[in-house]
Amino acid sequence: MDLLKKKFKLNEQQLIHDDFLRFDLNQFSEKPFAIIGNFPYNISTQILFRIYDHRNIIPEAVGMFQKEVAERIASPPGNKSYGIPSVLLQAFYHIELLFDVAPALFYPVPKVNSSVIRMRRNEVVQLDCDEKLFVQLVKAGFNQRRKTLRNALRKFFADPEPCHPLFQKRAEQLSWKDFEALTHFLSDKKLIKNVH
Repeated sequence: MDLLKKKFKLNEQQLIHDDFLRFDLNQFSEKPFAIIGNFPYNISTQILFRIYDHRNIIPEAVGMFQKEVAERIASPPGNKSYGIPSVLLQAFYHIELLFDVAPALFYPVPKVNSSVIRMRRNEVVQLDCDEKLFVQLVKAGFNQRRKTLRNALRKFFADPEPCHPLFQKRAEQLSWKDFEALTHFLSDKKLIKNVH
């Protein structure tokens, strides 16, 4: 804090020293803002999900993450690192893996590699489906990623069991648009049951 005050000539009103995971970001809702930082690696995924939850007031985020996390966020479908945060964030952000940062550039030298990514809000205002159900299906699909979606999502199906070609695939093979289409299909055909 003292370094920021001295280097950038900032006062107490211009600096916020708080827990990002608990801080009320909605107080800035009248004016969109960017998130830029070297994020603590142990909570970086939680930070990304918080950005996702506040995507309508965060048009851009640039940050340094552990390389594996950065690759996961930017990964396309069909890749082993592709997962829940990949789908959710790619639905609302254009994501670029900018560059890697070698451990030797840090002091003390960490045991992990780092990468910087940029996320810029895309044109999607809202999904063409029930977003709560979309998130549930994505999480359920990846929580059993070795199974086809027909088996991984079975608890969501009402009778009769739905028929759709995407159910023959595994979660890691679907783009966010595929998950959106699947969610819309299940809702539209009333083939979903309440799952808590």
